[in-house]
Amino acid sequence: MSDLKAQKRLAADELDVGKRRVWLDPDAQEEIEDAITREDVRELIEQGTIRAKDEKTNSRGRARERAEKRSYGHQSGAGTRKGRSGARQDTKDDWKARIRAQRARLKELRDEEDVLDASEYRTLYNKASGGDFEDVARLEAFIETQYGYEVTD
Repeated sequence: MSDLKAQKRLAADELDVGKRRVWLDPDAQEEIEDAITREDVRELIEQGTIRAKDEKTNSRGRARERAEKRSYGHQSGAGTRKGRSGARQDTKDDWKARIRAQRARLKELRDEEDVLDASEYRTLYNKASGGDFEDVARLEAFIETQYGYEVTD
């Protein structure tokens, strides 16, 4: 076997890959050996005598398996978690979701269902903003006990 280092280096440069990814056809060894210029190497690349091997990548098999398990709610226990709960579920985002739901429900009760008048709405709105209600259900329960209104969807 002859030394084809120079051809391999030129081919790597032309193909824009590393030398390890250059494939030289073992049946055309003498033809490759005769290629001493860049132009010769380019011709061999066009013929398919020299080509770049596919890039090796990490297998996604295990990652797919894990993703499937996680879709069923598995592999999410305490041993898997890193960081406090606030890092996984942002407390501000949590608050925004809750307050928006409460305010939307208050607006419904005021406008569409005519359960609340403007002053009751404002009082409850301010209470919600102050964090008095954990969720919409507690808000509705408060309205039923405090104002005696039947609040149903």
